[in-house]
Amino acid sequence: MAQHGSFDAIYEPNQTHTIPAFLRMSRPRRTRTPIYFTLGSLLLLLVGWKSTPQLTTKSTIAAKLHLSSTEPSPYAPPSLHHEAESPLLAPETKDDNRTAPPGLHKTNPSFHLLIPASQTNPQLCKTLLSSFVLAYPPPTLINYGKEFDGDGWDKGTHAGKIRGVYNYLNHKDKIADDDLVLIVDGYDVWFQLPPVIMIKRYNALINEANDRLRRRYGTEVRQKQGVEKATEMVPSFSQTIVFGADKICWPNSPTDPACAAVPYSTLPKDVYGPSTDSDPKSFNNRPRYLNSGTIMGPAKDLRAVYEVAVRKVEEEKRGTIGDQFVFAEILGEQEYQREMQRQSSRGTGGRWYEWISNALGGDDSPLSGNQTVKNMTAVPGRRYEFGIGLDYESKMFQTMTHSEGDLEFFAHNDSAIVPEVLEKHSNLKGNPFAMPFDIQMAHGPLWFSSPGNHSLDPKDGILLPHSDKLDDLPDHLDWYDVPLATNLYASTIPSLLHVNGDKSLLESWWPSMWYHPYSRALLRRFIRSTQSRKAAQAAAAGGQTWWDKRGGRGGVWTDNGV
Repeated sequence: MAQHGSFDAIYEPNQTHTIPAFLRMSRPRRTRTPIYFTLGSLLLLLVGWKSTPQLTTKSTIAAKLHLSSTEPSPYAPPSLHHEAESPLLAPETKDDNRTAPPGLHKTNPSFHLLIPASQTNPQLCKTLLSSFVLAYPPPTLINYGKEFDGDGWDKGTHAGKIRGVYNYLNHKDKIADDDLVLIVDGYDVWFQLPPVIMIKRYNALINEANDRLRRRYGTEVRQKQGVEKATEMVPSFSQTIVFGADKICWPNSPTDPACAAVPYSTLPKDVYGPSTDSDPKSFNNRPRYLNSGTIMGPAKDLRAVYEVAVRKVEEEKRGTIGDQFVFAEILGEQEYQREMQRQSSRGTGGRWYEWISNALGGDDSPLSGNQTVKNMTAVPGRRYEFGIGLDYESKMFQTMTHSEGDLEFFAHNDSAIVPEVLEKHSNLKGNPFAMPFDIQMAHGPLWFSSPGNHSLDPKDGILLPHSDKLDDLPDHLDWYDVPLATNLYASTIPSLLHVNGDKSLLESWWPSMWYHPYSRALLRRFIRSTQSRKAAQAAAAGGQTWWDKRGGRGGVWTDNGV
């Protein structure tokens, strides 16, 4: 599988190039429908927010932790071109609406952001705002404007989410097999870190997971692709898809493979102290179960998973409880079949060792004799292996069900916060405050809202001329200076927060997000981002992450008319 380290955002190689949604308020509807509410809704959300707070000087936490500043960057995005460029849009050509030159072709994989959302509300606007200021790909809303009247508690919206995403993924002229796709829920997800960090962590997680799979399940001889009568030794199983991890298994039955056959978390077995994995209320349980609200993987592999999910919903009627049930069942079936294959291939020594481990309670197999698992009958010829795994340590996706107590918001330059946090979390082991190196090496947090144009020249603001009052931002802001949601027990700062579970957090935690005090200015800067043919050429050649072939940079798109 290709490593996804150089994605740019020209996502639709063969699609008609249209101008951004922000500039199409008065234009007739085109093949791809933009969302016209985006700017107005987001700007309304920002009215009355507090002015930029005074920043404290960087303190001694980093020095105490001996964090290196000379280690090479694990992810080095290509440099951007800062020469003068035509702002927002180049003049339209005589024949079409292109913002990029005719014949521009993208040769490297793309990064797509899909958000199932059938209607708008303030929570969706928060999700969109967080993606804008961090330079995620222009989101595509799935099922936008669609009305549901199906069976089940949700009138079929969750099952409809599966079909909507599947249909969009199957437009191979728009999403190539090797493209990386991120799918998030539309009403409770906030991005915290930029996509360069998300992609780097995806690559690292996949490599680590495949090392574990190779050690546990071994290798096997297979036909070498593209070479007749040639074989090669390959891992028996591999992973390419990452879902969020949850502390509880729901809504599946506790004895279903979805709950009882899935692997244990990679977090330490005592991460929460003596009650780890034995808390009847699940707050001190390690995340182990699939959550369907955040998914990332190559388009080709996601198509295969969604194809099975559609079959379960539409042919087997398994979707009345929701998409969470369906995807958890797919993972449970995969893991059950993996373990059955491993156990059937053991030799005498392996069986004896596992029997001893079961007796002592030390076996790491979820199908050990100490577990109750409902038997699964495999259908001959049916596929059960999909390369699915979970983000157990919340490096990419922080799922919030029963996990809000694991997080604290604080600036990592504030040494005074250490005693307070340690007192509040008395079962913590070690100092959890080291800033991850990938964040240290990234551009500052304010950079991503407009990587191509930081001009203060009023002539560079066609839509929003620069205003000293409305566009006031700090001269310099480091990641150490801003409050970041930090998982103290996993010792990580997640790339995004999935605020499921306690929905009151959607209101009480939103002001804690690092960009909240600067959101108006960041959104205005985002709108003024450079849009030109020169930038499009640079993006295609250099793998930039801030250009969309559907119409430059920015905007929100839907799957209508695809």
